[in-house]
Amino acid sequence: MARLQDKVAIITGAASGFGEGMAKRFAEEGAKVVVADLNVKGAERVAREIGEAAVHVQTDVSLRSEIDEMVAAAMDAFGRVDIMVNNAGYTHRNGDMLSIEEETFDLIAAVNMKAIYYSTLAVAPIMEKQGGGSIITTASTAGLRPRPGLTWYNASKGWAITATKSMAVELAPKNIRVNCLCPVAGETGMLAQFMGEDTPERRAQFRASIPLGRLSTPLDIANAALWLASDEAAFITGVALEVDGGRCI
Repeated sequence: MARLQDKVAIITGAASGFGEGMAKRFAEEGAKVVVADLNVKGAERVAREIGEAAVHVQTDVSLRSEIDEMVAAAMDAFGRVDIMVNNAGYTHRNGDMLSIEEETFDLIAAVNMKAIYYSTLAVAPIMEKQGGGSIITTASTAGLRPRPGLTWYNASKGWAITATKSMAVELAPKNIRVNCLCPVAGETGMLAQFMGEDTPERRAQFRASIPLGRLSTPLDIANAALWLASDEAAFITGVALEVDGGRCI
């Protein structure tokens, strides 16, 4: 139970859902964790439940200044950054792509795309000085097998996957591994947005499209992220790992 012993991880969107699952799972394996989220009360709760191995910080990932403050908080608290998890995400409600307002599109781009740019600018130099590191982004099956109704969200996740692969090649000489996760929708606060409406009928319809017959859970995603962050995946970079119960087949 110490696969991340002495490592420091920053996880965005960690106040709930997949991010909370990662934060707690990483801590169980020995990591020090920076729980970052726009929802400061939620971030504080998660850090408190983890204990001394965690600190929380309120972070709007769409702003470079707040990303820089987040990384500075990690350095102040723990003195290093080994793992950067870009987990915060935003989506428009499932529906006609022509009805999505520009303000919503811009926020999707800022949270799902530009935040990766900001965090990489902040952590890559630190990781290089330390001799290496791991960057993980929560992408989506939507970036691999896009479906109607979530077009602009799908596109942002496709961007994240391509960025992951390109970053992996460019950062490999610095021993910085870059990977992403492609979860199928799970029991998180974004589920209703993905489905358009959260009804038993919609859930049944969605589950029927997943060969293993269920939605993802935070623990499913956390375990996949844990492996990618650990030394067990030391030769793994540039991968878009499907954590989807067979959805993309």
